[in-house]
Amino acid sequence: MTNFADISSRLTEQEIEVPSWAYGNSGTRFKVFGSPGTPRTVEEKVADAAAVHRFTGLAPRVALHIPWDEVDDYEALRRFAEEQGIGLGTINSNTFQDDDYKLGALTHTDAKIRQKAIDHHFACIDVMNATGSRDLKIWLAEGSNYPGQADMRGRQDRLAESLATIYERLSGDQRLVLEYKFFEPSFYHTDVPDWGTAYTQVAALGDNAVVCLDTGHHAPGTNIEFIVAQLLRLGKLGSFDFNSRFYADDDLIVGAADPYQLFRILFEVVRGGGYGRDGDVAFMLDQCHNIEKKIPGQIRSVLNVQEMTARALLVDTDALTAAQEDGDVLLANEIFMDAFYTDVRADLAAWRETQGLPANPMQAYLASGYQDQIEAERVGGTQAGWS
Repeated sequence: MTNFADISSRLTEQEIEVPSWAYGNSGTRFKVFGSPGTPRTVEEKVADAAAVHRFTGLAPRVALHIPWDEVDDYEALRRFAEEQGIGLGTINSNTFQDDDYKLGALTHTDAKIRQKAIDHHFACIDVMNATGSRDLKIWLAEGSNYPGQADMRGRQDRLAESLATIYERLSGDQRLVLEYKFFEPSFYHTDVPDWGTAYTQVAALGDNAVVCLDTGHHAPGTNIEFIVAQLLRLGKLGSFDFNSRFYADDDLIVGAADPYQLFRILFEVVRGGGYGRDGDVAFMLDQCHNIEKKIPGQIRSVLNVQEMTARALLVDTDALTAAQEDGDVLLANEIFMDAFYTDVRADLAAWRETQGLPANPMQAYLASGYQDQIEAERVGGTQAGWS
């Protein structure tokens, strides 16, 4: 099997973008719980994201969500982030919290409402221009609840037209990243329910339109790593939204429910050339910390991705290929499983120290006093959340 020393240099290539909304209050449709130290401003969210990067070295950018993260001066916000030691990443649009969009936004039958949604994305692109962000990520809560309620084909045509209009506004290396989700909040059909629909839509737009794969947005039993392999084959895997699910779109800490699935996914990313500086796949988190503290939750998340990436890099691909070509089913599986079962935690701790990072980032954060500081300072005002 490959040794840790053989793959340690590749660990410096890993970057995991954290979401601003992970630092705000969140919950379920039943209850959103507040917690001491929760940010009240976008700047406080950025500061917390910067803390994750200081202790892990893994999270150099924070994604923004518009309008949740609206500010008057985005160039000033960019400078503030840089002073904190991080950058501003993906800009996420929001067309699911406005009454006008009850029956659709980019797919709506009313041209005025479609234009309103398009204009929102134009505004997001203006934010990208000010922040230096590369990616505009679009997730659409659009579809229908009852058979006959909507013209499903007509909605696809209107979606294609709307996306093309938005895509034309991008410039330089900016990308349109289309996310899919198989159900919720629409339950009979959703307009972008699977990777095939997302691929069909972005393939028609151009090279700078790609697919986002959210690991919680699939039916139970879906072979997600197969989708990863296919999208990499097609050159259309743009980004991940990493999280964990037990039942549906739970948005729990990545690797919490099924670490082996995360390993399998990351193996396909590495095998398909999507990992590292030569790859073009953005690793992002899309998680909510409903009952745990936000910053430790994000630290644990990025460390989970790092650990499974290290294990995926340990797969002896030459031996695996030979076993596959020989038709040795059990040997091929054994080689694969040997890497998954390898405990790399001590090796990662030692490697972090060579990078000037704490061997145990979680322990170092808890000892730093940062959590006590923000809980003492952030008293009063309105805590950030889903609004």
